Amino acid sequence: MDAAHQPAINPSPAHPIGVLGSGTMGSGIAHVFARSGFSVLLCDLAEAQLDRARQSITANLAREVKKAKLTEAEAAAALARITFSTDRSPLQASPLAVEAATERFELKREIFAALDDLLPAEAILATNTSSISITRLAAVTRRPDRVIGMHFFNPVPVMALVEIIRGLQTSASTFAAIEQLSRALGKQPIAVNDAPGFVSNRVLMPLINEAAYAVMEGVATAEAVDQVFQLGMAHPMGPLTLADFIGLDVCVDILRVLHEGHGDPKFRPCPLMVRMVQAGWLGRKSGRGFYEYPAQK
Repeated sequence: MDAAHQPAINPSPAHPIGVLGSGTMGSGIAHVFARSGFSVLLCDLAEAQLDRARQSITANLAREVKKAKLTEAEAAAALARITFSTDRSPLQASPLAVEAATERFELKREIFAALDDLLPAEAILATNTSSISITRLAAVTRRPDRVIGMHFFNPVPVMALVEIIRGLQTSASTFAAIEQLSRALGKQPIAVNDAPGFVSNRVLMPLINEAAYAVMEGVATAEAVDQVFQLGMAHPMGPLTLADFIGLDVCVDILRVLHEGHGDPKFRPCPLMVRMVQAGWLGRKSGRGFYEYPAQK
């Protein structure tokens, strides 16, 4: 299918964009789509998770109103464009679905197989994966030419970048449609070819990993490591603060994908981070990682 025959991504309440997974990234993606005028169906398995997503999106929209980035009416309209549901069936007329589940291939494979059966044959299937092969996910479907990576960055409503990743069979028309859509969301799309970790995490995760090794080996405290990068390299936050923000479980999962995909021992997750994840010290979201985070009242 060439660019001239790729259907426009033109969602409506009857043909919403699907976002699968309502965690931090999924809720942020739904927020950005809705803020840009698109109808969204945000899906998850549990009502409790969807309730948390609704609360998060509502709070983030209110923050944008407070900063005068949106009016109260615009924020209310954006929230009204999002339907929160455990039922995926309305996506049978959707032009696009964006998967934003946990960074594990088996889970993503199940979602992609289900979406391939549910969505129209011409619909595009995108993934927010930060490390898993687009080509491998596309092979699960009967539409590998219409599968693409759409890697947003956290916090999604704030960060400008979207890495757009072509799989081996991704068509030029699919790429063009997602590039155009990204710009309509107010994002800056950057084209990247399919390789484990793409550009962002292939470079970032070894930095975080080495920072964790420096702490594990007693080279410096977490505070000292972060200060070196903030004061010496002008990073807005140190790598271990960033790891806590991302989630140490997510960092370990990505490093394992990189280790498996590249076969290079430099990507082996730091044993300290692995133990922290096993202990439930996941960073900000659990209240403890390399730093402690008091519960918000």
